[in-house]
This record gives sequence, structure tokens and C-alpha cells, in this order.
Amino acid sequence: MSEEKVMGYLPDERPRFFELILFALQQIVVMFPATVLVALITNFHVSTTIFASGLATLAFILVTGRKIPLYYGSSFSYIAAISSIMTAEAFQDYSLNDKISVAQFGIVMSGLVSILAGLIIKKFGNKLINKVLPATVTGSIAIIIGLSLAANALDNADSIPANIGNMSISTAQGFAWLIAIVTLLSTILYSVYLKGKLSQLPVLFGLLTGYLTALIIDLATGIDFINFATVESNRIFNLPIFTLPKPSWAAVFAIMPIALATIPESTAHLFQLDIYVNELARRKGVEKRYDIENRLGSNLIGDGLGDIVAGMIGGPAGTNYGENISTMAITKTFSVSILIVASIITMIISCFTPLINVVYSIPTPVIGGLSIYLFGVIGAQGIAIMLDKKVDMFNARNLAVIAVILIVGLGGHFNYEGGMIPVFGIKLPAIATAAIVGIILNLLLTIGHKEKTTQNA
Repeated sequence: MSEEKVMGYLPDERPRFFELILFALQQIVVMFPATVLVALITNFHVSTTIFASGLATLAFILVTGRKIPLYYGSSFSYIAAISSIMTAEAFQDYSLNDKISVAQFGIVMSGLVSILAGLIIKKFGNKLINKVLPATVTGSIAIIIGLSLAANALDNADSIPANIGNMSISTAQGFAWLIAIVTLLSTILYSVYLKGKLSQLPVLFGLLTGYLTALIIDLATGIDFINFATVESNRIFNLPIFTLPKPSWAAVFAIMPIALATIPESTAHLFQLDIYVNELARRKGVEKRYDIENRLGSNLIGDGLGDIVAGMIGGPAGTNYGENISTMAITKTFSVSILIVASIITMIISCFTPLINVVYSIPTPVIGGLSIYLFGVIGAQGIAIMLDKKVDMFNARNLAVIAVILIVGLGGHFNYEGGMIPVFGIKLPAIATAAIVGIILNLLLTIGHKEKTTQNA
């Protein structure tokens, strides 16, 4: 009996046209909720944010030479910093667009920080990466990123619309849970049992199954789970509102430093990709080595360019998305061509009101069901990084670094409002703080030791 053909696409492979569109839509589905949520929280224009994510992704792919399959979306790490500018008393008399313009300047400058970090890493190479960002740090960061989103996933899962008809809130929430559970279980079953080409579309199929379930419940109960009129406009075609940055030292000091905190997250994502892409290549019998983990310098430069592109037109700061990496890992579709098409479709969607409303019509419980799976996979990928790098879990130094990152990151995120840890009168973002504390602790604990990297200690 011949062996079953291994399905999947490597970064330099391109699916056929119809598959390309379906895979691109799948990437858009998992990117859209978080990116839109950042815009809503920070009061940025939603259509501009969506457009910026697509344009920034294209810029990222261009500057990295089509070697790194990552999608750029708005980052939660920047929410508190951007919100501090948008709500500052100094700018209370500004119009919304003027406030956005002020924040844009800080976003652009944060991009320069990432680019500088990328250039430094390009110059000093892996030795610096392994010393500052070993697997104990990057793996732990990936874990807390995934687990810190657990509450968001469950919150979406039992979310109900404003119009629930004659139903009680508890009954409506029960139906919401039903939609989320159907979405979750169907996505898992599709990812485990589908074969051939269909095995690469479990997220899209899971969404459609959940959507159909919500539609049936909507029609049967009158609970308005599906709404096609979220964005009201008399025009079908509407260009996003583009604004230009307005120089402000306040924005620089508030937003620019956050770029340092996103570097461990970006590194973790790159290590995740390297593991999964090369494992797929091995299973497909491809002898080529996809040296993704050694492209961190290029990745950070691309990330910084993405911030500059987004900041120049009125989008929030961002980074590459764990949700998209999870989708690629589940579906084994790492083709850069898919992300290019997803970027273009995203930009098109942002300009057409009916298309934006179609995306908005996806019921929140459906997003919740998908998120339970995707966010969990992000955390699991952190474990995969430590396994791949053979982290010694009996080494006291490694355990100390991992323990502190996990507790500061998760404890700070869930214990304090907005995930902001109060310290000496200032508030620090929990995940970013956990990353920086972990890096510093790891460096201190390596003093006096001969090992080249902590993960192999």
C-alpha cells in the first residue's frame, strides 16, 4: 500500500487559483476580529485599520523577500499606549482625526525602533538572539500570549446580540454557547478527519458550519445573531479615511517604547514558523532547509516597516499574528502567495460597505468557538518551541525564567484592569512586562555560566 500523500504548501509553493482564494479567506477570517477590536477600543477608523493591515502585510512580504509567511495585524500590546494619547486631557479639544494623527506619530517612531533592533540582530546574528531571547523566554511568551486570550475567547463564545426577541438572557446565552460549541467541535473534527485538499480548510469550514447553525437559530428563535447592517451607508464604495501623522513628543514617549516589548513575541512567532515549516518539508520529502528562525533581523525590519506604513495612513501599530500562524499550522498552508492574496482582498473589503457588513455579520459566538481552538494552539506552540530547542526543565535557571514570565504575564493580565500592572504610580502592560522581566532575569542568571544558550543548559 502506498503512503498517503502529505498535503500542505511550503512558503515558496503556490496553490491553484480557487484554492488560493479559499486559503486567503481563511486567513482573513482569523485576522479580522482582533484587528477590528483594536480599532474599536482605540477609536481608530475601522475601515482604515483593515486597509492598513493589508498594506502593511504587503510591505512586510516585500522587504523580507517573500521568505517569511506572516500576516501583519493590529497589536493588543499597543492598546493602552494609544488609548492614553486618544484620551489625554492635552488633546481633549482635538477632533477625532487630529487625535489619531498625534498617535500616528508615535506609531511611526515605534516602527523605527523595530527596524533598528532588526539591523542590530542582522549584524550580530544568532549569538545575540540565543543569549537575549532563548527558548525559555520565547516559548514562555508564546504560552502567555495564547492563554491570556482565553477570557476573550470565552467572552465571545457566550456573547449575545442586543436584540434577543422574547427570549430571556440566560436562554439566549445558551443558544450562543450552542453556536460556539458547534463551531469549535466541527473545526476540530474537520482538522482531524478531513483528507486531501479539504484537510487544509478546517477553519473556513468550521466558520461556515457555525454560521449556518447561527442562521438556523436566528430564524427559529428571533435572536438577532446575524446582522448585515452593522455599517450603515448609502454608498457601496467608500474609501477609508486616511490621516497623516502629527509630530508629538507625548506620543513618542507613550507609544515608541512598546516596540521593545513586541520583539520577544515576534521572535516566538518566527521560531514557531521554523518548526512547522521544516517539519512539513521533511514530511513532503523536500530536502531544502527553510531557514526562517535565522531571519529574525529581516522579520523585525519588516515589522517596523509595517508600523510605519500603518502609522502613515491612520492605522494602529501592529505585529505578525499568532492566530494566522495557528491557522497555518493546523492547515499546513504556509504559502506566501496566500498571504499576498489575503492582503489584497482585505484592502478591497475595506473599501466596500457590503463586504465589510458580510464580515461583520459573522456571529460573535462563531468567532468565540474558533478562538478557543486558535488561541489554545498559540499556547501549545510555545511548548513546541521549548521541546524543539530541548529546554532542560530540571535546570533551576530555566525554571526560574519560565515561572516568572508565566506568572507575571498571566497574573498581571487577569488580575489588573486592562492587563496593566500598577508599579510606583505607573501602569505597565502585563505581557510586555513579563517579556522584559524574563529577558533581564535570564541575562542575570547566565552570569558566571559557560553555556552558550540557556535552553540547552
